[in-house]
Amino acid sequence: MELKIENLKKQYGEKVALDIPSLTIKSGELVGLVGNNGAGKTTLLRLVLDLIKATEGRVLSDGIDVAAPAPRRGESEAWKSYTGSFVDGRFLIDFYTPEEYFTLIGRLYGIPQPTIDERLQTFTPLMHDEILGTRKFLHDFSEGNRQKIGIIGAMLIHPKVLLLDEPFNYLDPSSQIVVARMIQQMNRDLGTTVIISSHNLNFVSDISTRILLLEKGLVIKDLPNNEGSATQELNEYFNAEA
Repeated sequence: MELKIENLKKQYGEKVALDIPSLTIKSGELVGLVGNNGAGKTTLLRLVLDLIKATEGRVLSDGIDVAAPAPRRGESEAWKSYTGSFVDGRFLIDFYTPEEYFTLIGRLYGIPQPTIDERLQTFTPLMHDEILGTRKFLHDFSEGNRQKIGIIGAMLIHPKVLLLDEPFNYLDPSSQIVVARMIQQMNRDLGTTVIISSHNLNFVSDISTRILLLEKGLVIKDLPNNEGSATQELNEYFNAEA
């Protein structure tokens, strides 16, 4: 699924949080968003997901304006049926168990329970024995395991578009590697269009096919990343900023 941004701006009072005149993310790309705090990475993801309203411009997902009202409600929200995302812990339902949470996701996306159960088995290397069968509510899990549950929920639907904000946060090194491999495999095997925001340059450089460097709400570099080709330029930028 192609994502297209047209004259997109988000402004809070006099402060411009994001200003992107034009940007196209082609179907099947794995795009990494990098930049220092306040660069606009999370703002961009939230605008793509219609979690906040743009001051100007629009985001098109497979030609659908994600924020536009429609005469028939389903027309403007069709993009939600193929989009998986995890931006922060507020996406979780704290008084559900993991099993209840994953079952709810299946129902919302029309995925039969046997399919959900089968797909969950593929996430065993990430869950270990710490998530399923614990009888714990989501609010009782560590931040690391909450992060895992959110990422699994986003990927469980086999989305055509996947958006993850700081997916490596709170995870131990082994789990970071597993998550990076899962993202790359989904992109490769299912052709999922992926956008990840991360401060972890190593993982972003390892798995992304393209990297967008943001600064003060602007895309200042749009770098192809064939076998980590963007790494040197990114390191030079961040070393200069240090």
